[in-house]
Amino acid sequence: MDTNTILVSSTLCTSFLIFQVLFHFVSSWFSAKVSPGFNNLSFEKKIEWNSRIVSTCHSLLVGILGLYIFFFDEAIIADPLWGQSSLATMNIATASGYLISDLLILILYWKVIGDKCYIIHHCTALYAYFFVMKDGVLVYVANFRLLAELSSPFVNQRWFFETLKYSKFSKANVINGILMTVVFFIVRIVAIPPLYGFMLAVYGTEPYRRLGCLLQYSWIFTCIVLDVMNVMWMIKISKGCIKVISLMRQEKANNRLQNGKVD
Repeated sequence: MDTNTILVSSTLCTSFLIFQVLFHFVSSWFSAKVSPGFNNLSFEKKIEWNSRIVSTCHSLLVGILGLYIFFFDEAIIADPLWGQSSLATMNIATASGYLISDLLILILYWKVIGDKCYIIHHCTALYAYFFVMKDGVLVYVANFRLLAELSSPFVNQRWFFETLKYSKFSKANVINGILMTVVFFIVRIVAIPPLYGFMLAVYGTEPYRRLGCLLQYSWIFTCIVLDVMNVMWMIKISKGCIKVISLMRQEKANNRLQNGKVD
C-alpha cells in the first residue's frame, strides 16, 4: 500500500467517524448549551438541526482549507491536471468522508430529512472524488469545486433562524440572507464560466489526453450535474430574497400610511 493510499484511507475514515460523532453526540449537547430553543424542538427538527450543524462544520473546514489551497498551493496551481498535493488530497478525502457520513444519515432518517437532490449531489461528488483520490489527478479542480461549500453556513443559518421563529425582517436574518445570496452567487454561479473556460483551454492538450476517455467524460458529466443543481438552488434563493424584499417594502409602505393617519 503506497503512501497516497494510506493518507486517503486514513483521512476518509477519520472524517467519517468524526462527523458521525458530531451528529449523534456533540451537536445536541453543544446546541442545548448555546441555544435554549433547541430543547423545545420536535424530534424531527432536532435531527435536521444536528445534520445542519455537521454540514456547517464540514463546510467551514473544507471551504477555508480549499481557499488556502486555491491561492497558495504552488504544486497544483502550476499543474492543475496532474499536480500533486498532500494537503489538497486530505481536503478531498475529508469532504468524501463527510459525504458518506451524510448519505448514511439521510438513509437512516429518510422520512425526516430524506431528499433526492442531496442523494444525487452526494453520489455525483463522490464519483468524481473517487477518481481524484485513486489516480491523483484533477486535484486542483476538485478543490476548486469545494469552494462552493463556503455558502453552506449561510444557508444553514437561515434554516436555524426560521426554526427558532426569528422574524424574517430581523436584522440578523436580513444580513444573513444578503450574505447567503451574495456568497452563493459568487462561489457557485460566478465560478461556473472560469471552470468551463479552463476545460476548453486544456482540451486537446497532451496532459488532457493523458487523462483518458473515462476521466475526461466523468469530469464533464459531474460538473454539469452539479452546476445544474447549483443554478436551480440559486433561482430558488433569488426568489426567496426577492419575496422578502417585497414584503419589507410593503411593510414600510403600510407603516407610512399608518403614521399618516395618526398624524
